Amino acid sequence: MTMTDLGAKSAPIHSSACVSCGAALRMRFDKVVDPQSLENFTIVECVECGLGHTDPQPADLAPYYGARYHGGRHSFTDQWCTQRRLGFLKESVSTPGKLLDVGCGDGRFLEAAREKGWEGFGVEMNPEPPRSKGFTIERTVEELAHHGPFDAITFWHSLEHFRNPREAVEAASKVLRPGGKLIIAVPDAGGAQARMWRRHWFHLDVPRHLFHFTASSLESMLTRASLRVSKRWHQEIEIDVFGWIQSPLNAAGTVPNALFDTLTKRPTPASALSVVRDFAFATAIAPAATTASVATAILGQGGTLIVACDRVSA
Repeated sequence: MTMTDLGAKSAPIHSSACVSCGAALRMRFDKVVDPQSLENFTIVECVECGLGHTDPQPADLAPYYGARYHGGRHSFTDQWCTQRRLGFLKESVSTPGKLLDVGCGDGRFLEAAREKGWEGFGVEMNPEPPRSKGFTIERTVEELAHHGPFDAITFWHSLEHFRNPREAVEAASKVLRPGGKLIIAVPDAGGAQARMWRRHWFHLDVPRHLFHFTASSLESMLTRASLRVSKRWHQEIEIDVFGWIQSPLNAAGTVPNALFDTLTKRPTPASALSVVRDFAFATAIAPAATTASVATAILGQGGTLIVACDRVSA
């Protein structure tokens, strides 16, 4: 399975039941704007496990990615992000071995892990950039199964992009070495930031984010995949801080994500005056946003949820 399962000629896919547990769905938000296409989507949620589903899912997701999406999403914080993720990996697995990074992008994390002694493999819908760095990259976990079992498997903000995230974690569980760790990072749709800004929350990012996880809905899905959560973290500081800054700007009716696009050197239809105003707001609110990020992380209510999981023996 690929992350997007592209199919350009099919009709949009509507969610009829929870992809994780099969229960009924109800409306969470009836109008969420894609900041790139400016199309409206809804988010429905499972009445049992609480997993959010973007509805409808475009049959062809390719137009929602492209050059504007790939590359530079962490801007000047990219190295910081990579080192933090190496820290999560080291906390979870003390001895380097085989690492599978699902949704590995251009392979930067795999490169950094290789310097620490890891043998890296990746899953990526655009495999050529990481392949050019010497890694074995395929489009599905199943295609890499013969290279396993893996000592660590990571999903750094990729699980929410899968058509069927339950199948994705089940596939990963099958190639995880007994005693190995599966590490998943997702936006926390149950955290304080998400609850405050609701449909304007920066990290909804519909329709690229097809699913929206709370701590309980993620753990419920992992349990069904014979995985048990052993460690939790509640913050990726720059991601969380920026969510506190961009979300109120989006709620105020400015051009969606104009500040983010400017910082990451993407085109934006926002006027120069609007961008200057956004930067002034960001400068003024940054101390409060940082304080809020730290406080909510301490309370387990941060904008990001990271878990490390063990495979449960049959």
